[in-house]
Amino acid sequence: MPGMAADLVRRKVAVLVSTGGAPSVMAAKAATSTIPIVFTIAVDPVQLGLVTSLSRPGGNITGVNFLSAALESKRLGLLRALLPGLQLIAVLLNPNRPDHADQTSQVQEAAATISQQTHILLASNESDLDAAFTTAVQMHAGAMLVATDQFFNSQRNKIIALAARHAIPAIYEQREYAQAGGLMSYGTNYRDGYRQVGVYAGRILKGEKPGDLPVVQSTKFELVINLKTAKALGIEVPPNLSAEADEIIE
Repeated sequence: MPGMAADLVRRKVAVLVSTGGAPSVMAAKAATSTIPIVFTIAVDPVQLGLVTSLSRPGGNITGVNFLSAALESKRLGLLRALLPGLQLIAVLLNPNRPDHADQTSQVQEAAATISQQTHILLASNESDLDAAFTTAVQMHAGAMLVATDQFFNSQRNKIIALAARHAIPAIYEQREYAQAGGLMSYGTNYRDGYRQVGVYAGRILKGEKPGDLPVVQSTKFELVINLKTAKALGIEVPPNLSAEADEIIE
């Protein structure tokens, strides 16, 4: 990514749009302090040092915060709503994420609030994923929360296959997981966020400064449930949860 960002800077592009999370925008930021950058990110851009504030970013960077990582507690609650008798929920986290500590704290605080026992499993490569699911089975985890992470998204099919192989009900952040056979997802409406990225890039091309464009915080979230997967796992989805879903896949 640093090499590709540097190449774009050498080409003197008018705007850099960095998608895919923190690694891409950090590479873009390191490559230029003058070319406007519009990002998509799932962590706090102020905490990462990308912008001075959400309302007045300053500098050459602005974009959209999907707030995906801030929704882990909601996903934990949805698992409990689906399976109220859960004794242990495994939580899959990537220790290499810049906000790993915050993610862990959010999950632990949410679990304590509802008196839910959880166990953190760490994975940052493919072999870690296999080991994490094996551990979850050995611990008799009743379900798994797959936390927000770009690496996990890149391994979506593998993670879904592991969950199916070990018969572990799991919730994910992106609707694409549920569409690909995952049980349930809850997260940002990415179509709306990416449209906003295009709007900001257009406004910058027309002369506006990125430092004057507030970082957009996602406001549209969606719950998707795959009934076919639920049936395969022997799970009866409660009517109130079905009613809350934005999409049911049958």
